[in-house]
Amino acid sequence: MFKRLFSSVQTGSKYSSAYKNYLKLDNGKIGSYMHDIPIEYDQTSGLLNVVVEIPRWTNAKFEISRSLEANPITQDQKDGQLRFVHNLYPNHGFPFNYGAIPQTWEDYTRPSKFVSAYKGDNDPLDIIEVGSKVLEVGQVLRVKVLGSLALIDEGELDWKIITINTEDYHASDVNDIYDIYHVLPGMLENTREWFKNYKKPEGKPSNVFAFNGEFKNHEDTMKVIEECHKNWKALIEGKVTGAKAPKVSNATLEETPGFTTFDEQKLLVKTNAKDEEIPQEVNRLYFFNN
Repeated sequence: MFKRLFSSVQTGSKYSSAYKNYLKLDNGKIGSYMHDIPIEYDQTSGLLNVVVEIPRWTNAKFEISRSLEANPITQDQKDGQLRFVHNLYPNHGFPFNYGAIPQTWEDYTRPSKFVSAYKGDNDPLDIIEVGSKVLEVGQVLRVKVLGSLALIDEGELDWKIITINTEDYHASDVNDIYDIYHVLPGMLENTREWFKNYKKPEGKPSNVFAFNGEFKNHEDTMKVIEECHKNWKALIEGKVTGAKAPKVSNATLEETPGFTTFDEQKLLVKTNAKDEEIPQEVNRLYFFNN
């Protein structure tokens, strides 16, 4: 049972380049969102722990940083500009809660075991949470794995793991990807269409998928998670190195090369401030034919 207590601490203004959201462990110390939250996954039930990066209906592209000490959640930037996803009618921002599975890693150094034509995107596995609540940045929760979608994003394999909060009132009704079609009609179709089109407003072509866009079921998805957990173990044990590899510093894994105590005074150099204004152009709606 998921009993650990996690919280977060913010530095800098939200929607600014200074924003960082750090994990706080139950002992009050700073930890890594990527390494210090145990995955605690069960192959049979499909239960595991995840961290929320982006709440539903919001636009700011928050993600766990690979390159910063303690792997805080920051707002992604491109060409020096903060990233906000566009509104694809009828959605506003992300049409689901979005986040990551800690203690997983999509290995960028070798072809995937499941889609041999592509290597991983060098991030933890992404999750889509389809429950009813709008969750919070940095929230850690227990979810049930239902299935997955294999996105090919700019030449890299980027799995999207479909999950539901175990505390959601639909959780007992869905146990596999097929259940979503009946209990949450339209959810999967909208999700696939959103990922297909979400970069079009930037002038990019439609995204493509492995397996012809077919959603993988619970059993197949658990194999993907197991493989990416093994990839992470190799990373955290120092068996995978390189300039592009994620930071492996952590506060809980004492037998690993990256074990440390994070310097809170050094990391939390800026106090919380009022959120920056979101640019007005972020509210624009975009329309695309299927």
